[in-house]
Amino acid sequence: MAAAGVFVVLVAGFAVFRDAPTPAPAPPLAVVATDAVDTDGTVDTDGTVDTDDAVDPVPSAEAELVVSVVGLVTRPGLVRLQPGSRVADAVAAAGGAVEGADLLALNMAARVADGDQIVVGVVPPEAAPPVSSTTSGVGTSTGGSDGAPAGVGGAAPGGTVDLNAATVAELDALPGVGPVTATSIVGWRETNGRFATVDQLSEVDGIGPGRLAKIRDLVHVG
Repeated sequence: MAAAGVFVVLVAGFAVFRDAPTPAPAPPLAVVATDAVDTDGTVDTDGTVDTDDAVDPVPSAEAELVVSVVGLVTRPGLVRLQPGSRVADAVAAAGGAVEGADLLALNMAARVADGDQIVVGVVPPEAAPPVSSTTSGVGTSTGGSDGAPAGVGGAAPGGTVDLNAATVAELDALPGVGPVTATSIVGWRETNGRFATVDQLSEVDGIGPGRLAKIRDLVHVG
């Protein structure tokens, strides 16, 4: 009986040992590498970012334009415009042209550049050259009468300028007289008629005793 009991125990132990699960080693896990994508669309396999491929900074916007608008406008002076603006935009920024201003001689569709000056003059009398002009910083101009030969218009053979026939360009050439004052002289003439004496220049806006003394001997009344 004892031998039979030992035999039964051995058989039972063998059965239990055979049915026990055998632990199996876990398979190795795949290593996932983090790839860095360059800004040019390529991938660095070492996971680093190439500084040479950094995104270029966004260029700054083009600076605004500064243009001088003088003559017969509501607010003559410097105006600031966006790049690509045209002469019409500059005149509008100066408050628009006043009554009697000559806009036909201006190319309102022309683009303006930084440093340009736009002169808005009076409507010229019949058969007279236009007095409005656009002067660029590179030395180009449209309109105006700068190309008139000597002795034509208000210039007398003796070198003095006729106040009743001179153009804005001829008056602008006088010492101390700029385009704004020259335009005012022509505007006074258009409003009040011919100058009777040189002293009537004192009635023009912008001409005081000192400026009148500088140009008195350079002008005459024809």
